[in-house]
Amino acid sequence: MFESLSEKFEKIFRKLRGRGILTESDLKAALKEVKFALLEADVHYKVAKEFIKGIEERALGKEVLRSLTPAQQVMKIVHEEMTRILGGDSPATLDLSGPRPMALMLVGLQGSGKTTTAAKLALHLRRRGRRPYLVPVDPYRPAAAEQLRRLAASIEVDCYLPQEGEASQEIVQNAKALAQKAGFDVMIFDTAGRLHIDEGLMRELVEIKEMLHPREVLLVADAMTGQDAVNLAKGFNDSLGITGVILTKMEGDARAGAALSILQVTGRPIKFIGTGERLEALEVFHPSRIASRILGMGDLMTLIERAEAAYREEEEVKAPRYEEFTLEDFRKHLRYLRKMGSLEELLKMIPGLGRLRGAVSLSLSEREIIHMEAIINSMTKDERRRPSIINGSRRRRIARGSGTSVQEVNRLLRQYEMTKKLLRQLQRGGRRGLLGLLPSA
Repeated sequence: MFESLSEKFEKIFRKLRGRGILTESDLKAALKEVKFALLEADVHYKVAKEFIKGIEERALGKEVLRSLTPAQQVMKIVHEEMTRILGGDSPATLDLSGPRPMALMLVGLQGSGKTTTAAKLALHLRRRGRRPYLVPVDPYRPAAAEQLRRLAASIEVDCYLPQEGEASQEIVQNAKALAQKAGFDVMIFDTAGRLHIDEGLMRELVEIKEMLHPREVLLVADAMTGQDAVNLAKGFNDSLGITGVILTKMEGDARAGAALSILQVTGRPIKFIGTGERLEALEVFHPSRIASRILGMGDLMTLIERAEAAYREEEEVKAPRYEEFTLEDFRKHLRYLRKMGSLEELLKMIPGLGRLRGAVSLSLSEREIIHMEAIINSMTKDERRRPSIINGSRRRRIARGSGTSVQEVNRLLRQYEMTKKLLRQLQRGGRRGLLGLLPSA
C-alpha cells in the first residue's frame, strides 16, 4: 500500500537523519521534496500546500532545530500532520444508532467493487454481532443481483431476491418489509451504478434515499484512480449527500491522492478500505495507522487485529514448541496466513522491516500457499509428523500426488525448517532471538 510514496519518504528521512544537526535551509529543502512526492502521488495541490505549511510552521521552531534529535522531531510532526489531514486520531465509525432495521446505502460507479464491498461490509458487521441483510437494487443488471446472492451465501448472510420486472422502488419497499418481519437489524442496499455520473443515476439514488432514510450513504470508490476518486466523491456529495467513503483496491501500489485528499476536499471521511479480493479484506480506516504505513513506520495494531480475525472462527490453537512443530502444524498456520493476506504485506506492517525489501524475498503468493498445502496433503500422516523420513522416493511420490515437482517439495521442506528455526529463536530468545535472524543494516 502506497509503496512508491513510502519509498520517497524513506529517502527524505534518511537524508535528514544523516545530517545530525538541521538548519532551516535543510528543512526547507526536505519539505520541498515532500511536496513534490505528494504531487506525484496525485494528492490535491491545495491539500499538499496546506500539509507543507502545517509542518513548516511547527518544524522551524527553535525547540526542533536545536533538539538532540531534530530529524526524529520532524518525522513526529510529519506523522501528526498527516494523521490530521487523513481524519484525526480516531477512526470515523459507522452510525448504527436508531430504530432497527437501519439502512446503509452503498453508491458508486460500475467497476469500483461496490457489490463485493457490500458483502465485505455484511461480513464485517456479522462478525460484530449484527444481523445484516443484503439487498441488490440494480434491476438493470440481473447478474449483479446473482453475484450478491452468491457472495451472501458464501458468508452465510441472507440476501433479498428481486422478482423479474421489479423496479428499484419496489425492491426497496419489499426488502424493508421482509427485513422488519425477519428481525434483521442492518440492511445493506447495493444500488445501481453507471460508467459515469449522470442525471438519471442521481435522480434514482435521491428517490431511494428519500424512501430509505439511511443512517449512512457510503460511496465506494477505486483508490487506484487517485484524483478521479476525489472528484467522484465531490460529485456524489454535492448531488446526493454522502456520509463517508469506502476506498477499494488499496492492496496494490494505490496512488495516495485519494486517501490524503478526500476528507479535505469533500469534508466526508474515509470509513473503510478494501485491501484485497478476499471477503475478509475490509479494514476500518484508522488515520494514524495509515499515516504510519505511508511513512514506513509499520502498523502493528492492524497486524494484530488481522491475526485475531483469522483465528477467531477456528478452533483455539496453542502454539507448539519448536521440538513438536510438525508439517501438520505448518499446514494449519499456512491456512491462517491465507486469511490474513500476503506475507509481504504483513511483514511491511512490522516496524523496521520495510528496509528488508531489497535484502530478502518476502513474496509468497496465495497460489504458492495452495501448492504448499497440496504437497502436505499428499503426505502420509507419518510423513507429516516425522518429516525426517521423507527420502528421495517419497519426495517423488508426494510430487506426483500433489501435481507439483520434486523441486517444489524440497522448497516446502526448506521453508518448514526455516519456520521451525524461527520458532526456536523466538522461544529461546524472544525479541532478541528474532533480531538475530534479520540481516544487519
